[in-house]
Amino acid sequence: MTSISWASAERFGGRGLTGRQSELFDQLVALFLANGFADFTLDELAGRLRCSKSTLYALARSKEQLSVAVVKHFFRRSAERVEEWTARAVGARDRVGAYLTAVARELRPASARFYADLAAFPPALEVYERNTRIAATRVRELVDEGVRSGAFRDVHAAFVAEIVSTAMVAIQRGEITERTGLPDADAYQELATLLLHGIAAP
Repeated sequence: MTSISWASAERFGGRGLTGRQSELFDQLVALFLANGFADFTLDELAGRLRCSKSTLYALARSKEQLSVAVVKHFFRRSAERVEEWTARAVGARDRVGAYLTAVARELRPASARFYADLAAFPPALEVYERNTRIAATRVRELVDEGVRSGAFRDVHAAFVAEIVSTAMVAIQRGEITERTGLPDADAYQELATLLLHGIAAP
């Protein structure tokens, strides 16, 4: 198996997390996905999590750094689950479908407000963009595997990956939602269906 993809595996600041800190990050992820993060103050976050501000300062030195750390935590944990789900699939065709379907499932809890806040905050948006690029590379690996095994037609894997990457970037930028009304998660699901029907061997 390749290294974790679709998300950076880094921990914020290079530090390991205690069990309590990991729990707080999980709670912050759920809060941010549902409500966005731009309007929260550290006081409000401490109140929601029933912890002290000093506890939050142990996670990050400012609200802005905390927001980036939470976004990183979300993508890192999501990447682990996506790869675990993909590893259960048997055969290249099922792995491609499992990968994109798992990405869709991980993105599904994210609200429109969360995406709007990502788009408006470049440090957090860069995390999403980086993970989108990693995902496109992972799809190319899976397509290459399928071509070699005969599960897929003898397609040009780099071209297919480039098309997938273009679609992923359009999803990440909000262009697909704007043009079609599809949320990111649904767009990834449609991409999986389109890709598999297009390259499957007869």
